[in-house]
Amino acid sequence: MVTLVSMEIKYFRLIKTIAEEGSIANSAGKLFLTQSALSHQLRELEEKLGFKVFIRTRNKWELTDEGAELYKLGNEILEKLDLGFKNIRQLQNGSTGTIKISTECYSFYQGLASFIQKMGLLYPEINIDLILEVTHQAMPKVLSNEIDIALVTSKPLNKNLSSIEIYEDEVFAIMHKENSLAKKNFLECHDFENSHLIIHSFPLETVSVYEQFLKPNKRNPKKISAIPLTEIALEMVYANMGIVCMPKWATSSFKLSDDIVFKSISKNGLKRTHYLVHRTTDKAKKYMNDFISNFTEHFSE
Repeated sequence: MVTLVSMEIKYFRLIKTIAEEGSIANSAGKLFLTQSALSHQLRELEEKLGFKVFIRTRNKWELTDEGAELYKLGNEILEKLDLGFKNIRQLQNGSTGTIKISTECYSFYQGLASFIQKMGLLYPEINIDLILEVTHQAMPKVLSNEIDIALVTSKPLNKNLSSIEIYEDEVFAIMHKENSLAKKNFLECHDFENSHLIIHSFPLETVSVYEQFLKPNKRNPKKISAIPLTEIALEMVYANMGIVCMPKWATSSFKLSDDIVFKSISKNGLKRTHYLVHRTTDKAKKYMNDFISNFTEHFSE
């Protein structure tokens, strides 16, 4: 004997349709079955249940007392199913969108490629665009809706922006082992005054070692050169032509010579906290939440 727990949804739809249409003939078309197939399914159901669901009187099919209870239960189940699938469709509709992202640290773009590839497999309905040209104005561009997400190293104060702390890293001074500063355990701010500092690009306010270490101590390097290609900047370091300041992870994709050394900046090291920033109003968008939760999990590792 079939139990209500194991009763298939198709039988609830069958009972509902026959009860509301009043006949097998009218119900067959609604259920996309032949009259013969519908009659067979009804007989099969009643045999499994062990009681009659319908009785036929004057060419009309009427529910038995047991059938009426099944009809009531079926309506409740089908209504909940329809509501559930409606909610799922709404969630799916909210899962589609384009996210424009930029970062104030050029090195971070190296780590984004593998994440975007992963997102493409898990969430093909989310399109991710890297917007490199707004790197130096990432946070203001989020406010102006030109991008959706900024990766920055300072927490926003604007109430229209929300931020999530992603991870902390340390910026090191990278130099040739024959550099005069290579003998030091760590670099102090005055050590840069006679050094050639190689940065990715101007303005200096976007360079961590300047903004967080040199500027507060009112010190400036002897010479500053902007080299936008990390590989070339490291080649210059290898030739002992200057110092590059960046986190170790930013050099992981390059094969470094044993002649290259990393030195801490200050006794306690130059630490940075990275934040993911987005508009507060975007919290309601599912595709944004999907992106942010996966991003946080990926880069917090």
